[in-house]
Amino acid sequence: MSSSVDQETETDDSVPTEYKSALAKAESYSEIMHMSKAGIYNQLVSEYGEQFSQEAAQYAVDNMEADWNANALAKAEEYSETLYMSKAGIYDQLVSEYGEQFTAEEAQYAIDNMEADWNANALAKAKTYQDTMNMSPNAIYDQLISEYGEQFTAEEAQYAIDNLD
Repeated sequence: MSSSVDQETETDDSVPTEYKSALAKAESYSEIMHMSKAGIYNQLVSEYGEQFSQEAAQYAVDNMEADWNANALAKAEEYSETLYMSKAGIYDQLVSEYGEQFTAEEAQYAIDNMEADWNANALAKAKTYQDTMNMSPNAIYDQLISEYGEQFTAEEAQYAIDNLD
């Protein structure tokens, strides 16, 4: 004889413990570290990370509740506030397969909705190059605008050079 309570327990018990654990870990990564869906999946299956099975990791990312746009925005703001990155640099980091692994849409949402003073970021980055690497203003400018460097606009880089001590 089975009751509705027994049926609910059977339904809850039908999800393997490993899957439930992967889901809890995935939600933690999203809430605390603002990771992307792909980033969380990779962390869950990584031999250097959580080492869950691919099936458990897929269950977790398919069943978790997360606002991926909000995660991308939080991560973008973190890069701006702590590393003084440029708009293009942040976008590239957000979508990079070696970086945060957000979708292009999520990264663009973050860039479009973040509040940052790009001139101030360029100046902070320029001061770092000046103080720690003793670079000349011309070398700093080149590094700030380089597509392989900081990727600031020419205007942002010039602002930085004009305002160095």
